[in-house]
Amino acid sequence: MIILGIETSCDETGVALCSDFKILSSFTKTQSIHQQYGGVVPEIASREHEKYLPGITKKVLKDANIELKDIDAIAVTNGPGLMGSLLSGISFAKGISFGLDIPIIPINHLEAHLNSVFIEHEELEPPFINLLVSGGHTQLWLVKNMFDYELLGETLDDACGEAFDKGAKKLNLNYPGGPEIEKLSISGDKSIINFPRPMINDQSFNFSFSGLKTSLINCVNKNKYNYDDIAASYQEALVDTLIAKFNKAMDSYSIKSGIICGGVAANKRLREKLDKLDKNIIYPSMKYCTDNADMIAYLAEHKIKNNKVDLKKDFSAYSRGMVY
Repeated sequence: MIILGIETSCDETGVALCSDFKILSSFTKTQSIHQQYGGVVPEIASREHEKYLPGITKKVLKDANIELKDIDAIAVTNGPGLMGSLLSGISFAKGISFGLDIPIIPINHLEAHLNSVFIEHEELEPPFINLLVSGGHTQLWLVKNMFDYELLGETLDDACGEAFDKGAKKLNLNYPGGPEIEKLSISGDKSIINFPRPMINDQSFNFSFSGLKTSLINCVNKNKYNYDDIAASYQEALVDTLIAKFNKAMDSYSIKSGIICGGVAANKRLREKLDKLDKNIIYPSMKYCTDNADMIAYLAEHKIKNNKVDLKKDFSAYSRGMVY
């Protein structure tokens, strides 16, 4: 069975082919046009998806030496995400589905992230704790098995990636903010400013980053510290907050294996500090940390093989929503 996966939830245009749970070929185009605006512009993002999807699909098919008529099913992200972006991908996928008369499988973006680790670690056996941390989400999940998840906690305001982006903007850095703050932090002193670690002593597994972001804004406005020191101290506070909750969840459930996924999982300081924990921490490859179509096609094939799909073709997009 050959599955074509489409991912357009935000500003990455992804297409991938999966067969027998192996990725045959894939390509992800990050929309650099948003850098000039300091963040993702939804209307532009949807137009960029429409522009890139046909060419990327042709490339992925060519790289795998597969023709469009050989596809058995198509999978597409239908939420959560930016409505315009999602609809661009869904419309493209439905066109192929109707044209070839093949099944189309809607995939929840968060569920795909939770299972992306299995692409490279088929041997991994649940349960494990998954920290899903990106520009749009900061969540802690208990993964009991594939298709069986429990949300333990999430951010009550800004996502961690959003806090990176907004902090970078205040420091006059480019978008996306995470890599820019990480770069500036290298020359900074992370102990100069004692930024708050929000909710780390709270009994819940929830996060909050809006207060930390406000602290950075106030710090910059005082014009008292070098930007590299602010960036290093700010990054340290964000990382410490993530690790405190993640470690607490693993200890509370007596689970030794933890997974980090989402764009912030690429942060080197986060990985450096997590590696000091006496636990089995697994990271997807960098290409699977950010949004990608590999995880969409991969999860879809598992859903088909396990009779977990609804093959209706009249589904639409949704901007918010949990794993279902």
